[in-house]
Amino acid sequence: MSKINETIRKRRSVYPLQYINKPIPKEILLELLLNANHAPTHRLTEPWRFKIFTGEGKSKLGNFLADKYIEITPEFSHSKSEKIRTNPIKAGAVIAIIMHRDPAERVPEWEEIASVSCAVENIWIALEQYGLGGYWSSPLLCKFLGEHVNLQENEKCIGLFYLGYCEPSDRIILKKPIEEKIEWIE
Repeated sequence: MSKINETIRKRRSVYPLQYINKPIPKEILLELLLNANHAPTHRLTEPWRFKIFTGEGKSKLGNFLADKYIEITPEFSHSKSEKIRTNPIKAGAVIAIIMHRDPAERVPEWEEIASVSCAVENIWIALEQYGLGGYWSSPLLCKFLGEHVNLQENEKCIGLFYLGYCEPSDRIILKKPIEEKIEWIE
């Protein structure tokens, strides 16, 4: 199996609880984001934007998210609010995934979201070479991120990507056979 096929097939979610407490150098984060910048995009709208939380920024993000969860949840769970507060701290970095809608709306919104998703997949696939793992979280709280960071009118957060150093894995995620998901039309 080729290296790229193996890398794609080993891609997996690695959660903050599994991270090794170690900051990720800015140079590596920039390399990952450069990979994201090479995602496909219809009409070259390049709708991906990223807000990168490191250092104290992770604590501030965790506090904001936990406080917002408590504010909007009448019968909130203390353990869930604590998990929301500490997950960013456990990560080496957190990337807010922002969809920057083409102001002229030259393509449907779903295509913009698909392009942003491709950008994130480029990051995800590249993580292994640095000993990193990642997890895309899309909590309801994302829609409030503009209260914490500056978002333009045509932007919205579609997820938080947690990443951190982790133990390597040779595990290939078993999926249902591809033959169950395709139809040949000849």
